[in-house]
Amino acid sequence: MTSAPDRLLRRLEWQLHRRVDGRLQGAYRTVWRGAGIDFTDLRQYTPDDDVRHIDWNVTARLDEPFVRQYTEDRELTAWMVVDRSASMRFGAAKGPVGTELTVALARLLAQGGNRVGAILYDNASSTVIPPRTGRNQVLRMAKELTRVSAAARGATTDLGAMLRLAASTTSQRRSLVFVVSDFIGDPGWDRPLTMLSHRHEVVVLRIVDPVELELPDVGLILVEDAETGEQVLVDTSDPLLRRRLRAQVASREDDIAAGMRTAAVTEHRISTEVDVLASLVQLVRESRRRR
Repeated sequence: MTSAPDRLLRRLEWQLHRRVDGRLQGAYRTVWRGAGIDFTDLRQYTPDDDVRHIDWNVTARLDEPFVRQYTEDRELTAWMVVDRSASMRFGAAKGPVGTELTVALARLLAQGGNRVGAILYDNASSTVIPPRTGRNQVLRMAKELTRVSAAARGATTDLGAMLRLAASTTSQRRSLVFVVSDFIGDPGWDRPLTMLSHRHEVVVLRIVDPVELELPDVGLILVEDAETGEQVLVDTSDPLLRRRLRAQVASREDDIAAGMRTAAVTEHRISTEVDVLASLVQLVRESRRRR
């Protein structure tokens, strides 16, 4: 009898093979690149280049900046940093969408021979799965992700602590880091995210439930804060309340966008209303266009 994580992985593998593999053939090679180890050539520096690749001897000799070019590794080291806080359990979709997206991405990367690891975080505890290759590694990640999280109630998520943990855990080698979170939590996460993006290529996958952006008009309901557990009775048909909520949502969205700009990281919004694998295809297309 197969376990729930194994059934999840088998289903995603079948869907990846049927709907995604052909459309993303070689995508990890052209979109997300390895660290590179073999020097191949020199060329003039452009403003988009990493200053760490400047060849200072040639620059001094020719009196203009030149950068070294490298043959990029085919193999990547990828990390999945997954927010498992209480807010990610909002409704019935955010947690499962985050889990399926994480497992599908890990399987897609692992089948190309890449090493994949994971950092699973909530305020109460964290789990680090060191990077390894192969299907068994993805299955181990699926088992941890489908295990019930003991996310602490009574406090908002410390996203800064999650990102600092990611930075310290992944410091040994330049990696591809996926951050899977709703980014609902304490402010001040932009600085740790900036530090993480200075060292690694960071891809933010923000899980969004449309109900969090626009409260449906369903009359009088009891609303509970997923993180603090605070409950309040609200009249969703009250126009003043709806205007105030829209203003608060707009302010939060502006703050998140500003934090992403500060960290020089692109946010990919993943809606719980959209098929996970369709979101994955769109993610790679957007990343390829930016390249």
